[in-house]
Amino acid sequence: MKSTLALGFLALASLATVPALSLAGQADTHEKSDKVRTLSGCLSAGEKSGEYNLMADDGSTWELHSKGANLSKHVGHTVTVDGTVWHAKMHGAKEKVKDETNPDANEHGHLNVTEVHHVSGSCKR
Repeated sequence: MKSTLALGFLALASLATVPALSLAGQADTHEKSDKVRTLSGCLSAGEKSGEYNLMADDGSTWELHSKGANLSKHVGHTVTVDGTVWHAKMHGAKEKVKDETNPDANEHGHLNVTEVHHVSGSCKR
């Protein structure tokens, strides 16, 4: 009787953890599909005029564009940028697939910057 009760309790306890595990996976996916982002890292010039790259502190890389924020004066500096992800739903789906095939892969995306904030006159990297 005690073993049946113990098995029943164990089964119930393991079922209770399944929703928590699936929500943990959703939280990571949801973050990568967010449309609005705030990122910090090292700003560098891009390949073309008006294009910039950000190596974020979390290892992600971003191609930046902006019509309103003056990114050029911050090249080689550590900055924090606010902006919107281009095609956020597609970006999130792409990152989800990438995470499933290679959990160690860093995020890469395109960001339309609305604000830039100077953090430091140099980069850590």
